[in-house]
Amino acid sequence: MGHHADTTRVQKHIGDPLEGTEEVSREFMEEIFQDIQSDIRFDHELNGCLNCGICTATCPAAHYYDFSPREIVQLLWTENLEGIHDAMQEKIWSCAQCYTCAARCPFGNSPGGLVMLMREAAIKHGMESAKSVLRPFSRVMLKLISTGNQLSPDMISNDAFPDWGPNICKVDAPLKVLRAAIPVPTLNTIKTAWETNLKTSVELYTIWEETGVLDQLETVDENLFDVIVDLMDEKRDDWDDFLDEQDED
Repeated sequence: MGHHADTTRVQKHIGDPLEGTEEVSREFMEEIFQDIQSDIRFDHELNGCLNCGICTATCPAAHYYDFSPREIVQLLWTENLEGIHDAMQEKIWSCAQCYTCAARCPFGNSPGGLVMLMREAAIKHGMESAKSVLRPFSRVMLKLISTGNQLSPDMISNDAFPDWGPNICKVDAPLKVLRAAIPVPTLNTIKTAWETNLKTSVELYTIWEETGVLDQLETVDENLFDVIVDLMDEKRDDWDDFLDEQDED
């Protein structure tokens, strides 16, 4: 690997070169790469590269965005620290995670899997790109932990998804038919599908807590983290009260 300067100037905000630049130390870029490389999945996802371009040729995202799975593999294979850091500002967020690349690569590489490692590193290090991309999903995450986010047949309608356009009629169908495809009765309607059991909420929150998801959330969106912690403290108190009542009975 060739000589690099101690610092490099990178875009501070994803997709907005007018916002200015900031200096990033080589040590920081090395730390990011080490996080990616030390992941147990890395050696399974990157086995070498013939530079044949099959992954990019078959990549759906490459047809619409400035994204190349081959570039991702080459950057990691050659340990191009500046290139890796640059790709983590915007390009890695264009991947659809369909893993067509993994199915086609003659070397058995998984560019999509490598992109996932890079995304996780971006979240861990609080990169602005991660914050910008994930911020719109904060409402979904809050709804999931607070009221649930189950789909039900009632939702598949023009009224429920007006932004889907005229093609919604292609998936519209009699509710009785759709309900028959969902064996659990409580998930048949919007009302029951969006009611989340208290025990389920506490268990889901505990999983997020134990697996480090909440730590990542705090890095990306501290305000949402505080809201969810306060919400789950209340739910845990309610759950403890319920257990105490059961013991008394």
